[in-house]
This record gives sequence, structure tokens and C-alpha cells, in this order.
Amino acid sequence: MTGPLVDTSSRHPIKLWTRGVPIEAEALQQLRNLADLPFVHAHVAAMPDVHWGLGATIGSVLATRRAIVPAAVGVDIGCGMTAVRTTLRAADLPDSLRAVRTSIERAVPHGRTDRGGRDDRGAFARLPPAHAARWERLQPRYEAIVARHPKARAFNTSRQMGTLGTGNHFIEVCLDEHDAVWVMLHSGSRGPGNRIGTYFIEAAKRALEKDRDAPPLRDRDLAFLREGTPLFDEYVEAVGWAQDFAQQNRDAMLEAVLDALAPHVPPFERAERAVSCHHNYVAREHHFGADVWVTRKGAVRARAGDLGIIPGSMGTGSFIVRGKGNPDAFDSCSHGAGRAMSRNQARRTIGLEAHARAMRGIEARLDEGVLDESPAAYKDIGRVMAAQTDLVEVVARLRQVVNVKG
Repeated sequence: MTGPLVDTSSRHPIKLWTRGVPIEAEALQQLRNLADLPFVHAHVAAMPDVHWGLGATIGSVLATRRAIVPAAVGVDIGCGMTAVRTTLRAADLPDSLRAVRTSIERAVPHGRTDRGGRDDRGAFARLPPAHAARWERLQPRYEAIVARHPKARAFNTSRQMGTLGTGNHFIEVCLDEHDAVWVMLHSGSRGPGNRIGTYFIEAAKRALEKDRDAPPLRDRDLAFLREGTPLFDEYVEAVGWAQDFAQQNRDAMLEAVLDALAPHVPPFERAERAVSCHHNYVAREHHFGADVWVTRKGAVRARAGDLGIIPGSMGTGSFIVRGKGNPDAFDSCSHGAGRAMSRNQARRTIGLEAHARAMRGIEARLDEGVLDESPAAYKDIGRVMAAQTDLVEVVARLRQVVNVKG
């Protein structure tokens, strides 16, 4: 059976693509808080990877009339995926992939040290010229935004162009079912986007405290900005900039990874255009007869024909998909497998031996620093894909042979 389950316990219905996939009570309550907002359009959609998130539920799609909830976009604004198929074949890869992994790690700053300060290994000490050119094209808009909102300025800005970050962000070399080699990566708008998101979430809370006509909220984190106010317009500009930074960041990393791969393999080319998609963002769209703001937090746009990427975990492979344009899902699908454990629970529960078994055959880190990203910390990607057959069709399945984590 396909199609969503429906929860009608809030002001607006919630349509959940969670058949066969567990959803924790905390996430369901967050969805109900979202669905209780008076400006929700039609219903709230929950993807099969749905799980609790800070402020608003990850794996949720929220369509709103004349308002945006900054926490429903989140702080990793523009986070998303890029993947490209190359002309390389599995047989072109070296027997040992360790040198490939270390070359990628040298080419792309990753992780975080010095609390994100000047000696942060996750930022460039000196920005490569090609990355600097990308930043220079974005800089005038950024300076205009932070001139109006100085507290939205991040410490690291240009130095994080072309960098990976931490958490669930990754770079992978993968093989598809035909043994073609792909490069895939996952990252977002880094420090600048995080600071913009955090600043406007708090600004929305302050604005709502002064709004005498504001409706009561089940959760203060769902403070919203009203369309037609200066703060709303400035948020739309800022979040749009962060989404553009995120795209440029992924493009810069993709070029760096392909260059890092080149010395280890025969000459190659890209076989086709890259697949690229945001999964934390807001956009103006038309649904159910109205122009509305659609916020996808941990969800990918999947209009009919749209190509997207749904990763599993660092040990379970990923899917290139084509959207079916399901209107009830606001033309969306999941952005991954979704967490089954919190990061702290994963660190307490998963041992190094179990992690190493799950990663057998993949060149990757096997230390305690990645236990919170081990495959056991995530939902079953097979069940997640089975729950959304009416949202997407699978174009290719990828299995990683190299994984780089922050």
C-alpha cells in the first residue's frame, strides 16, 4: 500500500509517508505544533525520514500563507547534495583507496578545531584563487545584509568557501549498479548560513513578542515573520544569499575532489551534468491553487522529472531519484534515511568493532569521532525508500567505496 497516513489532531492535517518506518513521539508532537499554526496552507507533509529537530521537525514540508517560520528552515540553510557520474569504471580505481581518501582530505578542509577560530582546520588559511572568485561574486550581497544586521555576520566567511564542515556532511566516491564511478558530497552554507539562521530565528521571537495580534504558539521556536514587514523581506534576502553560498560551496568542493582524484586514476571526464539539490530551504511555489512559501527542512523538491539525491548512511549507499510530482507531498521526497538515534545515544550505544563491521569494504575513518554517524544510528534506507514509491522513482543506486567525514 502506498500513500500517506493522516493525522487530524491539529488545526491542519498532517500527511505522513511513514508506512513501515518508525517515528518517535517527540517528532510527531513537533509536527502537530507546526500543523497548529494558523497560516498553514492545506496541510503539513512529513517525509519517511522524519525525526525530531531543533526548532522544527527534520523531514517536514511546510506551506504557509504570508508568513515564514525561520526555525522551520533551520540554521544549516541551503544544505544539500551534489553528485556527478564520471567516465571512470570500478576497474580504474586503485586496489587501495587510502591514498584517494587522504588526497580528498587534503584538498577539502573538514571538521572543526580551535572552536572555529583562526586555527580551525575546517577553514582555509589562504583561500584558493578559484574559491576566492566564488566568494567575491557573493560578497557584495553579504555585506549589504550584515550592514543592516551586524549581529548576523559570521566569524568565518570567505575562509569556509569550498569546505565540508562536521556532523552528517560527507564526501564520497561511489559505484553504481553498472560499476560507473560517481563523486557525491553533502554540505551547506557553513558559518555564514548558520549565523544568518540563528540570528533571524531569534529576531522572529523578538518581533513576535511585540506583535499584539500574534496567535499563541505551542512552541516559541516556531516564531514567524509576517510577509509585508521589513524583517520578512530582509530574511528572504538573507536566506536566499545563504542558499546561493551553499550551492557555490558544493560546486567548489566538487571541483576540488575531482582534481584530488585525478592523480590516482586514468584520465576521465564528467559523463553528464551534476545532480544538485537543496534540502534545507524556503522557496515561493504554487500549490493547491495558491502562491505560498514552501519550507523544506530535511526534504528535497521532487517535481515531475526533477532529479534528486537520497543518501542512506556512511555505510549503506545512496539513491539518485526522479521526482513524480506528488501534489499531496508538495512535490517533495525525503532527504536521506533519517536518524534513528540521537548523536549522544549513538556514541553510547555503538562500539568501534560494530562500526568497523558495518563499514567493511569502504575506505573511511574508523575512530570514535564518527560513531554518531555510524550506519546503526540511521533508519533502514530500504524501508524509507519503500515508503515513498509514490514520490520518486529510483534512477541509480550508489554504493560508496570512499567516505570522508568532518
